[in-house]
Amino acid sequence: MSISSALSNALSGLTASARAAEVVSNNVANALTEGYARRELGLSTRSLGGEGAGVKVDGVARVQNRTILADRRLADAAAGNAALRQKFHTDLEQSIGTSDQPGSLTARMNDLESALIAAASRPDSEARLQDVLASAKGLAGHLHAVSDDVQAMRMAADQEIAAQVTALNDALVRIDRLNATILAQRSSGSDATALMDQRQLLVDRVSAIVPVREVMRDNDQISLYSTGGAVLLEGNPVTIGFTAVGIITPDMTQASGALSGLTLNDQPIRSAENGILGGGTLTALFAVRDELAVSAQSQLDAVARDLIGRFAAPGVDPTLAPGAPGLFTDAGAALDPLNEEGLAARLSVNALTDPGQGGALWRLRAGLGATSPGDVGSAAILQALADALAAPQVPASGSFLGAARSASGLAADLLSQVSGARQSADDSSAFAGAKQQTLAIALASDGVDTDAELQNLLMVEQSYAANARVISALDEMIQQIIGM
Repeated sequence: MSISSALSNALSGLTASARAAEVVSNNVANALTEGYARRELGLSTRSLGGEGAGVKVDGVARVQNRTILADRRLADAAAGNAALRQKFHTDLEQSIGTSDQPGSLTARMNDLESALIAAASRPDSEARLQDVLASAKGLAGHLHAVSDDVQAMRMAADQEIAAQVTALNDALVRIDRLNATILAQRSSGSDATALMDQRQLLVDRVSAIVPVREVMRDNDQISLYSTGGAVLLEGNPVTIGFTAVGIITPDMTQASGALSGLTLNDQPIRSAENGILGGGTLTALFAVRDELAVSAQSQLDAVARDLIGRFAAPGVDPTLAPGAPGLFTDAGAALDPLNEEGLAARLSVNALTDPGQGGALWRLRAGLGATSPGDVGSAAILQALADALAAPQVPASGSFLGAARSASGLAADLLSQVSGARQSADDSSAFAGAKQQTLAIALASDGVDTDAELQNLLMVEQSYAANARVISALDEMIQQIIGM
């Protein structure tokens, strides 16, 4: 080997060592950077005329376990989906209130029953009649407030759907642009790994909203498909459409056309969990808006209908005209069984009993249809109202079991359903979160190991020193030759 060949070999070794040191330092610096994949330097033997001519730097490669990455993305979507469902059930349970909380639905039912019994024992007491009115108003107000909370949850879900659709479309466009930029970088021989890190972060964000599968194409390009089979990015990104509304009322549904669904390149698609974009946070929000909250509202309306029906039943208040509302009304009117949607939000106490609305407390004792206070010692109607509240009765609507129960028992059943759903959602969220965390740890373990990188740096230092020593020796030889 000639001196010039040896010098060329040593110089290529110095170049490779310098590049290796750069890669190691970059790995250590980005050990905690989100989306960063460990880099490895690719080296190969350089040959010239069939003989070794030093080392060649082939490039820098991103090292990542793509299988674990794909599974973690699916776990991210499932965890986000479960977390949103859990939040809905938790918020609903808190709005209704548990049985041990003052002011809960069951507590207010019990308060009304106790107030009626107390008033029946002293029908002449204005204070006790006032307690009955206050308890009835509190119960109606609580059902109204829970109904408002449910519709507020639907409204929040609708607004968040719009935000996620915007973020999804924006991310798909940016991924497409990064594909083009990475291709241009590769064509010019530049390192595009940093751009790939950015693209990975964007794909992670997309997959949390809609679970996707990433398919590698030539020249480090990628395509994206939803796990439901929708093409999201193949050459060009798709456009997902959605229109938010300004306000949501109980009667508004997607089926009626009052609420927007999803479109894919202007073509309507199913927005349910079993649709082509199902599995992530996007369809969980649709589930909250169109299924979970609608079901909760239906149950609240069934409780409100049961209350109205109990006090308007024949025989409870003999002074009531046929078809006239009892103690509880539908915004002042009698119950219309064909207009039950949103009844909990319209439930109100009959104005005939409320002095603040031109009524009189004595009508609780004498009857809503009475024209005079009558016998102040008569407790028959008050006792009948208390008996009506406590009487076992099969609910006329709602998805309750077909067993007869008191008004308090019906409220307890509603709370039991909500608490059971919340517990189930807690379990699902805990399982999805544990799986997500396990896969995140597995992916991180395949990332940057700073101890291993520092060991590599020591080897790089030794290699650099060895090549530098070769060059120094060659320089001495050349100086000796010149001096001869």
